Amino acid sequence: MLSPRFLLLRSAVSLSCRSFCSGGASKPGRAPDMIEGNPLLHVSNVRNRLREIVGASTNWSDHQQAMADRVSLSSMLAKSQQDLPARRMKDSYLEVHLPLGSEPQLREKYLTFHNTVRFGRILEDLDSLAVLISYSHTYNSALKRSPLSIVTALVDKIDMRHHVIYPDCDIKFSGRVTWVGRTSIEAKMHMSQYRDGAYAPVLDATFVMVARDPENKRAAFVNPLKADGPEEEKLLQEGEANKSRRVELSTASLLKVAPTDDERKIIHSLFLNTLDTNTVSFRSRVLPPNSVWMEDAKLKGLEICHPQERNIFNRIFGGFLMRKAYELGWANACSYGGCRPNLVAVDDILFQKPVEIGSLLLLSSQVCYTQGKYIQVRVHSEVFDPLTRQHNTTNVFHYTFISDRDVPNIIPKTYGESMLYLDGKRHFNQTVEP
Repeated sequence: MLSPRFLLLRSAVSLSCRSFCSGGASKPGRAPDMIEGNPLLHVSNVRNRLREIVGASTNWSDHQQAMADRVSLSSMLAKSQQDLPARRMKDSYLEVHLPLGSEPQLREKYLTFHNTVRFGRILEDLDSLAVLISYSHTYNSALKRSPLSIVTALVDKIDMRHHVIYPDCDIKFSGRVTWVGRTSIEAKMHMSQYRDGAYAPVLDATFVMVARDPENKRAAFVNPLKADGPEEEKLLQEGEANKSRRVELSTASLLKVAPTDDERKIIHSLFLNTLDTNTVSFRSRVLPPNSVWMEDAKLKGLEICHPQERNIFNRIFGGFLMRKAYELGWANACSYGGCRPNLVAVDDILFQKPVEIGSLLLLSSQVCYTQGKYIQVRVHSEVFDPLTRQHNTTNVFHYTFISDRDVPNIIPKTYGESMLYLDGKRHFNQTVEP
């Protein structure tokens, strides 16, 4: 039996779904459920629904008043997690359709000039869906608006199960809450594409969201989660394991502790391979054959953060940041490998600070590790204040790409670059099986 929340979402968009799905003969990339007009949530309605839940204004000129009105919702927050009813995984389950096969006008937004799908747009959709799934888990039918501010804290992992996303075939996103802490939520999502008469899996994604008060200043409690059956119990256990892994990785960060013995041997071996045999000097370095100095594998960009890219809380939309970082990272991998690379995985995207409207956002991508055909790219984003001249890190992104040929070896020269190399190797080992 579907939850009241899901029925509400389905009925709210049934008319719009029927209007674009009805009529016409079946096409190879057009799924039957889209043709028959099943009332499933259209991708364009996700952010509209989020605005309704939060009470956000669609006009930038009204944003200050809309946010001021949310302050009064603080009294609706739970004093403890025990005050909130437990929810099931199916209560937050959502399906969202991206009808690339049946809406040519929508398709234009997702196309590259090579007639492939812009993966950065997919990242935006996943981010919006993760927020809506989290609100579905915390939904209170007695309230007209949610007092919670739910934002993305971390993209734990995105695994590509199929490298090709067809530009003229319908896409279906599905997802649900699979683990909760006291104030955090893990949402697992799946993306599939309709082709040759069936939906085929494309990617699996895990996002971690956090709940805050209406002013987004302090943490807020979320509904506990209960499992129905062994399958859901397994998902809960995986969520706990994911949390433990994240804590362990944070504790072992190269920004906090020294490299392991094996890692130190790797760095020293790289150093020895770059010594000039003629001078045998620590200061004389020579680039080995088929190699590139790390300092020569950078690509940078700047974004002026306009109101058009704001989220429902009037800060820059996390999906927009992910899209811009991905496209810069892809361009760097393309330049480095000399061909169009395919994405293998997205790993450990950390949202450290929100990006305010009007900010100058500096993006810097760095090829930090290579192995065979694989290219590991790290993208660092920071906000620059031209008045104070201060830089503040907002996000760090990690992408693993694969080329159609072996790529040059990336070689660090300084100690700082060596740490980037080891960090990239760690992320590579987490996402690609040996």
